Amino acid sequence: MAPYRRATDSERRTASDGQRATDREWQTVDRAQLADFLRTRREALQPEDVGLPRGPRRRTRGLRREEAAALSGMSTDYYSRLEQQRGPQPSAPMLAAIAQGLHLSLPERDHLFQVAGHNAPPRTGSDHITPGLMRILGRLDDTPAQVINDLAETLWQTPLATGLLGDESRFVGVARSLYYRWFTDPATRLLFPEEDRPRHSRFFASELRAAYSRKGRGSRAEALVGQLLETSEEFAEYWSAHEVGAPRVEPKRFLHSELGEIEVHCQVLLDPDQGQTLLVYTAVPGSESDEKLRLLPAAGSRAAAPES
Repeated sequence: MAPYRRATDSERRTASDGQRATDREWQTVDRAQLADFLRTRREALQPEDVGLPRGPRRRTRGLRREEAAALSGMSTDYYSRLEQQRGPQPSAPMLAAIAQGLHLSLPERDHLFQVAGHNAPPRTGSDHITPGLMRILGRLDDTPAQVINDLAETLWQTPLATGLLGDESRFVGVARSLYYRWFTDPATRLLFPEEDRPRHSRFFASELRAAYSRKGRGSRAEALVGQLLETSEEFAEYWSAHEVGAPRVEPKRFLHSELGEIEVHCQVLLDPDQGQTLLVYTAVPGSESDEKLRLLPAAGSRAAAPES
């Protein structure tokens, strides 16, 4: 069993720091409520809800602890100690990972943060993927698909999306944004044929313009625009054109290190409440690209571009 997303290095470091939490830190945490909530949410999830086989001898009601831990990208020991009313106060990143792994709704995610002694994150524009979208992802095991936010930060990838695009969850800081990497890191463009790159540049600048319009002054979008204007002459040129609604590059052509060029069509599903987009990549049935998508599991991930 492999979760779609693993906890990042920063989340693991935070968890390690949490192991040394003092008793005083626990004064803000309701251990009993936290443990009971995690247990009931875990038991309410069925294996089929998260894309796991039930198996003929399964007797556990809902998910096992080790399954919930793996889906949340953490060790079974760490997760189990939370359900046993012991262990550290979980950090906000760890709580976010648990909320995603257990497919919590936004009210459930807020409750989890509060009983663990944290303020609930903002609902609008958060990185939390709703259970409905998670259920769709769980049924796309054999399809490259990913969820991104309005700054083109990848929140979730199916295994085949990782094979096609590389692991985009490894980036941190401003480099999480594809817009930033595109205009500052030449290695990012190696995924696309050279003749397609100007159209991608035009589209990315236009999409960032739209995100800036929605978010306004003082937002992360404004900060990203400011950094790009300082570091990329190409971006500054596209930005000065003030283009909105540039056409998406369709079909998309990706260059895989082992399989060569793969042509796909990108289907887009928007979640306007969360400012998130589900991208699903499909090839024409029976085409050479369709066959290459089927070979992705054997080919493995493309050569990863270095981080910015």
